Amino acid sequence: MIVSTRARLTLRFIALAYLFVLVVFPLAAILYRSFENGIGAFFSLITTPAAISALNLSLLIVAIVVPVNVVFGIFTAIALARGKFRGKRALEAVVDLPFAVSPVIVGVSLILLWGASGWFGFIDRAGFPIIFALPGMVLATIFVTLPFVVREVEPVLHEIGTEQEEAAATLGASNWQTFWRITLPAIRWGLTYGVVLTVARSLGEFGAVIMVSTNLPGISQTLTLLVHSRYEDFNAAGAYAASTLLMAVAVLVLLLMTVLDRKRTNE
Repeated sequence: MIVSTRARLTLRFIALAYLFVLVVFPLAAILYRSFENGIGAFFSLITTPAAISALNLSLLIVAIVVPVNVVFGIFTAIALARGKFRGKRALEAVVDLPFAVSPVIVGVSLILLWGASGWFGFIDRAGFPIIFALPGMVLATIFVTLPFVVREVEPVLHEIGTEQEEAAATLGASNWQTFWRITLPAIRWGLTYGVVLTVARSLGEFGAVIMVSTNLPGISQTLTLLVHSRYEDFNAAGAYAASTLLMAVAVLVLLLMTVLDRKRTNE
């Protein structure tokens, strides 16, 4: 099928118009509203105690979620790529579940499980609160970011095959030696890409976190919750400033993803 020059230009125009309407224009509007009172006003809004606390809490959640997802993501990917066992399809479905389930439902489920009157409510009653505290926010974020490491590492494991691992085992290497010297270096780019996606989703998660957080400034308010709270308080300038801060982090993550993707393609 030969596409004429006019048809190609028309398709490009439609695609660019679609992206501008849905992405560029809204982001440009946020940037304009963030800086319309000057850079000084913008920095004053993102350096308030509530904003700094929200940023610190968001980064703390990322610092906890990423290592957990890396460890369990790698071993889950190895089990799916290398293992043959009953329930493998069920495990595949569980890994993809966060893509299909609304984050709000995730939050409600965590409340039913870990709340004071939930199945594991004895932990809360013993003085170790899960819901409406940092552990609940971490659990919610772990659930919604669960698939990223697994789905980035598993295809790489299929691609590299098992020949090098079998050769290492033949030469007397233990399972751990094979993992550290053969498997891990081979999956490093897929793993790194999964980590970047996990960081991006962790920073931007809202639906699941707001269900298990008290949303109190300086206590349990992440950056996304800060944007929501400021907007509800009719503090539009503060909401736009916090949104711009989140957007800046997202752009950095996007640039990192692009660089990593190029390096992975060139190897």
